[in-house]
Amino acid sequence: MVSPPPPAQIQWQTKTALLTALVITELTKTDLVHINVSGDVPSSPPPGTSKRAPHSIIIGVRKGGTRALLEMLDIHPEVAAAATEVHFFDWDENYAKGFEWYRDLMPYSYPHQITVEKTPGYFTSPLAPERICAMNSSIKLLLILRDPAERVISDYTQVYFNRLENHKPVQAIENLLVRNGALNIRYKAIQRSLYDVHMRNWLRYFPLEQVHIVDGDALIRDPLPELQKVERFLNLPPRIVSSNFYFNQTKGFYCIRSDGRERCLHESKGRPHPAVNSTVLQQLRSFLQEHNRTFFRLVKRTFDWQ
Repeated sequence: MVSPPPPAQIQWQTKTALLTALVITELTKTDLVHINVSGDVPSSPPPGTSKRAPHSIIIGVRKGGTRALLEMLDIHPEVAAAATEVHFFDWDENYAKGFEWYRDLMPYSYPHQITVEKTPGYFTSPLAPERICAMNSSIKLLLILRDPAERVISDYTQVYFNRLENHKPVQAIENLLVRNGALNIRYKAIQRSLYDVHMRNWLRYFPLEQVHIVDGDALIRDPLPELQKVERFLNLPPRIVSSNFYFNQTKGFYCIRSDGRERCLHESKGRPHPAVNSTVLQQLRSFLQEHNRTFFRLVKRTFDWQ
């Protein structure tokens, strides 16, 4: 087990501990749509294949671009991607079903392939790091992050449209971000964006070298460089090329071209964000700034977050 890195600033020790406790208390499992990536599982497996535990897991973050990352990585001929978000390590009722149940949800793969599953809820789960480490302490983890303030708004947007589709009442984002004139740090969307709090928990069990952070904002702007970094991290031969992507002017983001087919992410992806009151947005960004700086020190790199 890897010892946690020392706190970067002594004055943040107490605050970090309190926020960690708050996150663990407030965050609960989130209902996520299970989308098939590779198509239906055949009734009989191809000869020479088997179901194996994942060699790599995309651990999050929610609304960071996990679906895009998995589908783009699935272009690679040596990657077998799990069809659904399994929620094995973050949902107690699934974890209680045991490892064989988990492995049975993995895709059939050939010996030369690696299996990858993604569940965005793992990153913010207090239990997932220890459970994954118990399964495979040398597993390679992929973490895709975007500007944490933008992630909060995207989080709200997904819930907003889900509630509309289910004919449930909705609230303006400002009513959720602010309570009694102060930023509502109990709002789950904000807690999920405290990357430093969650990263500390992962670094208790895994060295930083086993966690590759994908820049979600860069992936949206130009997918290929980020995918090439992932290939190198996973020790995959370079097979993903620029012709695998094309920019869809209607949707406003890159889509995928492979095996003679073109496909874009589900229509729920890339929805326009609501306009947020500028004062409230600045309040959110100011709160996240110190957490961002602490996260940068933990992972020894910076990002272009406002």
